[in-house]
Amino acid sequence: MFPEQLNVPLGKWVNQFVDWLVINYGAAFEAFADSLLTVLVALEQVLRGAPWWLVLIAIAAITWHASRNWKLVLGLVVAMFVIGTLGLWDKAMQTLALMIVATSLSVIIGVPVGIAMAMSNRLRAIMLPILDTMQTMPSFVYLIPALMLFGLGKVPAILATVIYAAPPVIRLTDLGIRLVDPEVLEASRSFGASRKQILFGVQLPLALPNIMAGINQTTMMSISMVVIASMIGARGLGEQVLMGIQRLDVGAGMEAGIAIVLLAVVFDRIGQAYGKRSQRTSSGEDA
Repeated sequence: MFPEQLNVPLGKWVNQFVDWLVINYGAAFEAFADSLLTVLVALEQVLRGAPWWLVLIAIAAITWHASRNWKLVLGLVVAMFVIGTLGLWDKAMQTLALMIVATSLSVIIGVPVGIAMAMSNRLRAIMLPILDTMQTMPSFVYLIPALMLFGLGKVPAILATVIYAAPPVIRLTDLGIRLVDPEVLEASRSFGASRKQILFGVQLPLALPNIMAGINQTTMMSISMVVIASMIGARGLGEQVLMGIQRLDVGAGMEAGIAIVLLAVVFDRIGQAYGKRSQRTSSGEDA
């Protein structure tokens, strides 16, 4: 048996730190939660209030813009239509709103962090172990601090999802910038381009395929985490799965599972299409 005197009270320290945050910055956390909830509720109202056929048209337009492939457009529209036939359209729109907000926050945070990592080897050395921890930590663990800081509801679900889903876009942004040909960078410098011009005019456009791949992975992880976050009050398809488990209702759980898979397929295919388009653009081909 391991000697108790060598035990490290890590859990106690973490709880003390969270208590300190709540006592000293509780008002700031509440203001942030209110603003985030306002955005989420507004988006959810738009999606749930829009006619189902209008949402299908929007999906078709986005897919066509990304792929120029009418077969893919038809397939994704049919996938969304099937979700409606399962009687889960409203819950799918709730999940979609959560996913859009969480993915947007992940990208807003992740891309600048990835750029900073690419520009600084020291920051990269600090961030890599943190990202490794974020990706290997069981997803349920992220619910605990979010729950303690913000209580039950949609806001902690979004924040837990952001923590879980941000690492891929951070890593691939860093990787994409680092993979830019040094000769291209040297040619840009020889023409007198500033560091800012090189970043926005050369590195980011050439790194865009990797960044898009990171955004696609982040989107998929957001969908999976949003489902888990139903345990702390996030509504949507995850709530339907949770109810199926609690009531041993295999049929309801399967319906929700199929809807989640179809929703994931829709956004995966759209993300892949935009990624392929960015590759063609960076190689000089017409999109």
